[in-house]
Amino acid sequence: MINVIAILTAQPGKRDELLAAFHANMPAVHAEDGCIEYAPAVDTDHAIASASFGPDSFVVIEKWASKDALSVHAKAPHMAAYAAKAKPLIAGRVIHVLETV
Repeated sequence: MINVIAILTAQPGKRDELLAAFHANMPAVHAEDGCIEYAPAVDTDHAIASASFGPDSFVVIEKWASKDALSVHAKAPHMAAYAAKAKPLIAGRVIHVLETV
């Protein structure tokens, strides 16, 4: 299994707009072969939290059946359309691709 943790930082004050674009793309991603999980998450104010991503950021938690499935996902037309819509809203992006051991 392949796990992806993507940290997206929106331009100041644009997180909700970026999340709306992300949510609009989710059904197409969920329909992809090999997609197990694909969802955004934001900070919580739980007492055990020792750090936060901040008000302009969210984390995308993804699980894919294989490296091939992730590669197909990255090249999907709906991802290109989402990237074009999201690009002016994004201030920064860090993507970690991990294998389960």
